[in-house]
Amino acid sequence: MQVFKFGGASVKDASGVKNVASLLKRLGFKNTLIVVSAMGKTTNALERVVKAYLGSNANLKTQLKALKTYHTNILLDLFKDPKHVAFKNLNALFEALNIVLETNKSLNYNFVYDQVVGFGELISTTIISDYLNYVNIKNNWIDARTQIKTDGYYRNANVNWETTQSLISLKFNSQILNITQGFLGSDCNNFTTTLGREGSDYTAAIYAYCLNAQSVTVWKDVPGVLNADPRYFEKTQLLKTMSYREAIEFAFYGASVIHPKTLQPLQSKEIPLYVKSFLNPKAQGTKISKNALLNPLTPCFIVRPNQILIALSTLNFSFLVEENISKIFNLLHDYKMKVAVIQNSAISFQVCVSNSYDNLDKLLPHLKAEFKVNYIENVTLYTIKHYNGNAIRKIETEKTVLLKQLTPETVQIIAQN
Repeated sequence: MQVFKFGGASVKDASGVKNVASLLKRLGFKNTLIVVSAMGKTTNALERVVKAYLGSNANLKTQLKALKTYHTNILLDLFKDPKHVAFKNLNALFEALNIVLETNKSLNYNFVYDQVVGFGELISTTIISDYLNYVNIKNNWIDARTQIKTDGYYRNANVNWETTQSLISLKFNSQILNITQGFLGSDCNNFTTTLGREGSDYTAAIYAYCLNAQSVTVWKDVPGVLNADPRYFEKTQLLKTMSYREAIEFAFYGASVIHPKTLQPLQSKEIPLYVKSFLNPKAQGTKISKNALLNPLTPCFIVRPNQILIALSTLNFSFLVEENISKIFNLLHDYKMKVAVIQNSAISFQVCVSNSYDNLDKLLPHLKAEFKVNYIENVTLYTIKHYNGNAIRKIETEKTVLLKQLTPETVQIIAQN
């Protein structure tokens, strides 16, 4: 069993879908599962739909129409016959989306988000499945929600591994090419859940683990895992090999090329992960495996923008002890603030967090009831693995450094431009 994962950039248009078919024909698709994300920027578009739906409903119909037109144009480029069943299937999915919006009774953003945004993957996999059948690559479309079962932690659900393993084992036909959605699961009530933004890599790892796959390949628009994000750095290097541990640390610190949860199930069964370019599938890419050395050994830069630096001290300037710190972490957990860096002294505590659930305004009054609070929004967290002096200077130049933390292998710098 081999598992291929295709991200949104790889299937953003008709030529991308055709490239997937070409790649499968070239590499072979016997005993293969492909996991696919939503096409292009569809997830972003559906997030705007959710906000419009829960807000004033302004432009909701316009946004849905534009999204349907985008996918319809892809179909028109893929199929010569405008009466092909793919058009009927697309209409049915948008009708189902409209039913969700019309019948929903919840005002919980996270719940609504998962019920709506998940349609991006359902649409993309349906289109690709129909096209592969059209070009004589017979395949089986799987609704991931019927196999990946989770709790009800909407937008970042936790997998029920025992149930998921059982369902995949019972309902997976390895004799045919299978295609399923990344990012999606369902809870005990069969409501759609999502596994966290960019969670399609994690889906590939879940299936690989449950199917004892030989390998997982993540196809991206970059040559592999790079030592820096090309959106922020002009000169980057391809990392040809790296260990699971190294890759897990990269993901933990915020490297966008790998989803943070992806490596753990692969590591537990020593399933290698390849990160390759769908633009150049014959190129080497990156191999992540057990005990592999980082090659080349070079400073690696990870950037996390839009963070919040919160500084706390006791109201009476007494020591910050375990009881105080426990209260802080309980509040951060309650308000779903993802902690990236902490630093404390006898009378102060600083923490860098991301406000993914937009709960800062709810959190602050509780912190201010116990502590003196200062905070700075829109700071950037820079992490450098295997740093040297030049690497640190590269980051600190023309920036205001707010916090700096060093260990023998890693330096983290919180700064403002």
